[in-house]
Amino acid sequence: MNKTGSQAFVNQLLIYTLVTICLSGSVGLASVWMQQQIATASNSIKQLETRTAEIERRRGELNVEIASEQSPTKLEQRNKAWALGLVQPTEQQIERISESPEHRLQRKRNDERFAGESLSFFPVRYVAGGSR
Repeated sequence: MNKTGSQAFVNQLLIYTLVTICLSGSVGLASVWMQQQIATASNSIKQLETRTAEIERRRGELNVEIASEQSPTKLEQRNKAWALGLVQPTEQQIERISESPEHRLQRKRNDERFAGESLSFFPVRYVAGGSR
């Protein structure tokens, strides 16, 4: 009987040892997998940052190119080269806007939106207790 008790102890010890090894292996595997995911994400972020910097650089170059093409001297050269016959506007043709363009456009949009509607308002009356 003593032999079966020691055999049971050895079996339990073997099972606990195997479970411990499996858990340790799982934790180690999960740790390696997480590090791999972090490295992959880091590389993706680095590539996106490089691409963003390249796009910002190209955007700056295009802004400079657009500004140079919109300069008055360049526009006058194009006008003469293409024989467009364009002239500078007179002071009577220029309309100065003193308010914010955003507010002006918003008011214009809202005026168009509500132009056809007859606006009538009805007062709301609240009665305590839910009776009318």
